[in-house]
Amino acid sequence: MAAAVHPLLVRALPMSRSGITAIATSVFHGPSQCQLHHAVMPHGKGGRSSVSGVVATVFGATGFLGRYVVNHLGRMGSQVIIPYRCDAYDLMHLRPMGDLGQIIFLEWNGRDKDSIRRAVEHSNVVINLVGREWETRNFDYDDVFVKIPQAIAQVSKEAGVERLIHVSHLNADIKSPSRYLRNKAVGEKEVRDAFPEATIIKPSDIFGREDRFLNYFAGIRWFGGVPLVFLGLKTEKQPVYVVDVSKGIVNAIKDPDARGKTFAFTGPNRYLLFDLVQYVFAMIHRPFLPYPLPHFAYKLIARLFETSPFEPWTTRDKMEQVHLTDMKLPHLPGLEDLGIQATPLEAKAIEVLRHHRAYRWLSSEMEDVKPTKTVNI
Repeated sequence: MAAAVHPLLVRALPMSRSGITAIATSVFHGPSQCQLHHAVMPHGKGGRSSVSGVVATVFGATGFLGRYVVNHLGRMGSQVIIPYRCDAYDLMHLRPMGDLGQIIFLEWNGRDKDSIRRAVEHSNVVINLVGREWETRNFDYDDVFVKIPQAIAQVSKEAGVERLIHVSHLNADIKSPSRYLRNKAVGEKEVRDAFPEATIIKPSDIFGREDRFLNYFAGIRWFGGVPLVFLGLKTEKQPVYVVDVSKGIVNAIKDPDARGKTFAFTGPNRYLLFDLVQYVFAMIHRPFLPYPLPHFAYKLIARLFETSPFEPWTTRDKMEQVHLTDMKLPHLPGLEDLGIQATPLEAKAIEVLRHHRAYRWLSSEMEDVKPTKTVNI
C-alpha cells in the first residue's frame, strides 16, 4: 500500500529532497525511527537493480554465513554496509554481490563504540554474525560473543535502528561444558537486555561449501581412522543448510511479527554422530575406520593442535561441541514459520564433499551412496 502511494505523492507535489525523505520516513518507518534517505526509498521490481528500502549493516560479513546473507540482501536490491578488519583482498568475493554502489566497506574496531556508531548510523537493519571458533590473544570468547554483541546492540538502540538480528547457536546454554556455547548464551541475554526488540536466531551446526562441519569430519581421515568419543553413538546432530539460514535471516527482516522473537533453525533430519560421519566417508569414497577415543585423550590431542600459530584444526572446546547432542526446542518458531522448507543434508552433501574425493571417484554419482540413517525428532 505504502509503495503504491509514494510515487503519486512525489509526482503531485513539487517537493525538495528533504520533503520527500520526510514523507518516506513517516510512511515506511514511523516518526521515531532513523530517517530514510531519498536514495533508498523502495522502488523497482524487486531484483538486484531495484531498491528494497533495506539499508543493512552486516557485522561478520566476511565469514562463512556472512557471504550468503550479503548475497541474498544484494540480490533483492538492498544497500549493505560491511564493517571489516581484514585485508582488502579478503573482501573481493563480496564486491559483486550487489549492484554498483550498493556494497559499502567500512573499517571498524569492535572495542570502539564510535566505530560501531559510524557503521550503523545510516542503517535501518543491523545483523550481527560476528563469531570465532577458537580464541586468540587479542579476542577471547567473552570479547567475541558477549562484549562486542552487547556494544552493537547498545549503539544500535541509541542510533534508532529498527531491526537487530543476532545470530547465536542452538546449543547455547549457560551450563554447557563448552566455553564457546556458554558465552553464546550470555551474549543472547546481553543483546536482549540492550535491545528488547532484537530477533535472535539459534541455528544448529551449519553445513555448506565453506563449512567447518562436514569438511571437519572429512578431514579426520588423516588420523588413519576416525576417533570418536563413545564412537559417536551417544550424540545426535540435526545440521541445517547455510542457504536456509541465510534466507531465514532475510525473511525475519521482512516479517514485522519477528520482532523480539527467538527462532531455532534446524535441518529436517536428525542423525547419530556415528551414522553421520559414516555417511560423510561413504560420500567421499574413503575407508571408514572408527575407533573409540576416551574423552581425556581427545582433549589432550586437541590441546596439541591449540599450540599451532596458525588456525588450529581442532581445539578442546571444538571437541566438546562436536560430541554434544543438539537441543530440541519445539516451543521456539523455526524455518517453517518464516516460509522456508528446510533442505536435507543428503541433497547438498555432494557440493561440500566432492573435493575430498580421490580423482577416480571425482565424478561418481551421489546415488551410489545410501542415505544415512536418521533418528526420531
